[in-house]
Amino acid sequence: METTVEQRREPRTEVAWPVSVWLPEAGRFFNGRSANISRGGAFVVVPITTPARPGSLVELNFPRTDTLAKEKGQYARIRKGRVVRVDRRATLDDANVGLGIAFL
Repeated sequence: METTVEQRREPRTEVAWPVSVWLPEAGRFFNGRSANISRGGAFVVVPITTPARPGSLVELNFPRTDTLAKEKGQYARIRKGRVVRVDRRATLDDANVGLGIAFL
């Protein structure tokens, strides 16, 4: 039996939003989905081909609808972060990896 110690500082909300992850070291975006999010970070699922590793700096782009973009003045909510965890447990099931990202 595996015991997990909770280390989060902020409560997370489960939410599945489309998200694009900009990885400067690769010089490109990787499209995925958020699984949960808080004020301090997010957990996103991206393709296995995403070359992120703990310590990688990223930008998360959460797209907005046209209506919300007009209201907010931009088409995406952009947050910078650092990858703190790479979860490969579901890699064989769906060819994805999970990234735990702490917002900067």
